[in-house]
Amino acid sequence: MQKTIALIGTAWPFRGGGIASFNERLATEFLAQGYDVTIYNFSLQYPNFLFPGKTQYSTEPAPTNLTIKICINSINPLNWLLIGNKIRKSKPDFVIVRYWIPLMGPCLGTILRIIKCNHFSKIICIADNIIPHEKRLGDNLFTKYFVKPIDGFIAMSQKVFNDLSLFSTKKAIQTPHPLYDNFGEALPKELARKHLNLPIDRPIILFFGFIRAYKGLDLLLEAMAILQEKKQANPNMVMPTLLIAGEFYEQKEIYTNLIESLQLAPSLILKTDFITNSEVKYYLSAADFVIQPYKHATQSGVTPLAYHFEKPMLVTNVGGLADLVPHEKVGIVTEPTANAIANGIEQLYQLGEAHFLPQLRLEKQKYGWPVLTKAIIDLANQTES
Repeated sequence: MQKTIALIGTAWPFRGGGIASFNERLATEFLAQGYDVTIYNFSLQYPNFLFPGKTQYSTEPAPTNLTIKICINSINPLNWLLIGNKIRKSKPDFVIVRYWIPLMGPCLGTILRIIKCNHFSKIICIADNIIPHEKRLGDNLFTKYFVKPIDGFIAMSQKVFNDLSLFSTKKAIQTPHPLYDNFGEALPKELARKHLNLPIDRPIILFFGFIRAYKGLDLLLEAMAILQEKKQANPNMVMPTLLIAGEFYEQKEIYTNLIESLQLAPSLILKTDFITNSEVKYYLSAADFVIQPYKHATQSGVTPLAYHFEKPMLVTNVGGLADLVPHEKVGIVTEPTANAIANGIEQLYQLGEAHFLPQLRLEKQKYGWPVLTKAIIDLANQTES
């Protein structure tokens, strides 16, 4: 008999950044393996006053191969009871739930408690974060409430795996974030740059994704200022242009003021609207290197993107970022300081793209979606509902 999966989490029509794309790609993989998959998506994910971006909704067409039920209201307890009972009665073999922010703890924790009453469904959590990047009052209480009905946990970084032990004694395993291979294939650099109206012959590095304080864009801007000074002293040095591609999720003025004070405008290209799924391939293909100057992190969805598009990267030695980027083989690992990042960018260009490609192509083979789906099912089969 065909096994059934209820996947609870963000999907179309929410843009959701990497989370929505991840959920849809995971569902597609399970479908390909013969499972019957239903995504239980939000009808209201965040109240507008809590959402930091311009809009929560995607402009992309709906996926044609997925069953997505738009039904969960994150702030309506009566809705939680309704949805919990609906999933409980349907008795899916496996329930997979994403957890990325404690704000969702009361909603998801209640739905899962109700599902668990069927004494049948195995509940597996894919934990993006257990301790959030931006802390708020009530975080620990909400997370403790959420984890109680979970049968097993998947962590995609050592940091999250360690954090889980503070909240639950249930079985947890660590498995790497799979490649984002659902944004199309890499394009020739020149073609991608023409599409984006970028200079063809300039060295370009890429900062990609939502702009939030913990991602360290301010450190990268300071590093660019350091590189500008070095260029003045050494005209033969490669001075890259920094392409910033992603929407501001905090005050834009923090960065525009820094750009002005450091006189960086000639060395920057700003594309600070939300990057749609159909445009992702152009930004990754256009860059020489991807820069992740994070101040702290668990894992990052940008790393599997860079792997898929075969772009060497610079990451800082925080959270689980360095675990996925062998130093001087797939990219450069630095400390999270402006000086270290500037030196790392120099080193990327000194070594050159071709230096990294053989090991990058070898390393990316570890990060297929079947690795994750097998880990989920194996974990579920080891637990008691």
